[in-house]
Amino acid sequence: MRARPLIAPATLLAGVVLSACGGGDGTSSTSASLPNGCQEVSQPAAKQVKLRPPQQEVSRSARLSAVVDTSCGSFAIALDSKDWPKTVSSFVYLAKQGVYDDTTFHRVVPGFVIQGGDPAGNGTGGPGYSVDERPPAKTKYTRGVVAMAKTSAEPPGRSGSQFFVVTAADAGLPPAYAVIGKVSSGEATVSRIEGLGVPQSPTGAPSSPVVIHTITIRGG
Repeated sequence: MRARPLIAPATLLAGVVLSACGGGDGTSSTSASLPNGCQEVSQPAAKQVKLRPPQQEVSRSARLSAVVDTSCGSFAIALDSKDWPKTVSSFVYLAKQGVYDDTTFHRVVPGFVIQGGDPAGNGTGGPGYSVDERPPAKTKYTRGVVAMAKTSAEPPGRSGSQFFVVTAADAGLPPAYAVIGKVSSGEATVSRIEGLGVPQSPTGAPSSPVVIHTITIRGG
């Protein structure tokens, strides 16, 4: 299966760099002091997913949200189907197919992003297909924006299943990543997950597993 990228932290002087391989090795040990609100969980087994792309798009006028239920609490994403109909349609489809159930936030980079949605659990997995929706030049990746990950070799706007939540005031990324929306509630949960990041970790694997139990789509 095609490798998915792992967003790497920005350096102080060189800006943002991207890595197209690697990830957690699935052996993260349980932290002795989890943040309040986080549960001790085991690393879920890897899944192989092979789906066909969704056959229809959500309506551009749909008011949809995604509730991400994790081992550190829940947060909601206001989905932007008006500006990103293809990308949002794919995300909704994957959520309804259960692709995100029992997956992890496999890469947590404090002050930058938290990244998850990989059924393989290590940054190399995807849904078996990709969609393309090129971001406009004005696209910014500021705090709370949720966008789809891709490899550096893939064209701007291509996505599979992996997504990231920006935790920096501005991630400083180029307009290359398709957006699905923005965190609308549960910022404390995102902060708890970010708190499990290991600064300067070569893989970005959190100090303890963070499991996505389910992603539920609401609205219509």
